[in-house]
Amino acid sequence: MDSFANIKIPNRNSLFLIAGPCVVENRDIVFRTAEHCKKISEQFRIPYIFKSSYKKANRTSGNSFSTIGMNEALDILSDVKKEFSVPILTDIHTEEEATIAARVADVLQIPAFLCRQTDLLFAAGKTGNVVNIKKGQFLSPYDIKFSAEKVEMTGNKNILLTERGTTFGYNNLVVDMRSLVIMRQLGYPIVFDATHSVQIPGTGEGKTSGNREFIVPLARAAVAVGVDGIFLETHPNPKEAKSDAESQLPLSALENLVEQIVELNEVRNKF
Repeated sequence: MDSFANIKIPNRNSLFLIAGPCVVENRDIVFRTAEHCKKISEQFRIPYIFKSSYKKANRTSGNSFSTIGMNEALDILSDVKKEFSVPILTDIHTEEEATIAARVADVLQIPAFLCRQTDLLFAAGKTGNVVNIKKGQFLSPYDIKFSAEKVEMTGNKNILLTERGTTFGYNNLVVDMRSLVIMRQLGYPIVFDATHSVQIPGTGEGKTSGNREFIVPLARAAVAVGVDGIFLETHPNPKEAKSDAESQLPLSALENLVEQIVELNEVRNKF
């Protein structure tokens, strides 16, 4: 693959980073995070895509923060794209949002709970943008190919598949590293979501909790197994984040994590 989402990915042995705050909270947090992530990606010479949702449509409680406003949030993402010359990834939730978000975003992300929504996948595919499909917590790695095929039916083959953990009993997720091997055999670039995979859904009295301490070891394990990209949510002060506070990586810890996964990827490429 010569290029993807306006970034250069020379071959399947490379590694790219998707990172940013869970949701657009305000301009300051978004810009601080984007600047730091861009600096680290340049330091370690890996392609980078900035991630943040203009709206969080899937919240545990109806009282949880959702958005500062779709138009305002997209304007901020547009400014990030111009200021830092980085591709943008953001979630979409309806067919109508696909067209609107595509004006700003290079990568349209299909949330895990919506990964089988045919009309949404068709709408995303028709934009011509890269489509990142999160594998649903309820889905086997074998079955995600049908979601990808729906996008391909629109003539769009710019597809990423992302593993983000599988439901394991009540209020818990596990990552089956075999799924990375299985999904990669489908022929699409595979991404590992190191932060949503550590969530503990529905255990925080109307909020989703998480085990932040497992982000680094799971990211390292995924790179050792073999992935094309690492996805993670990061925030200057996760404890004050308005979404996924317990599962975002502190921005100050990002450099160390990227250094580790880059070194691991170099080792993996020797085998």
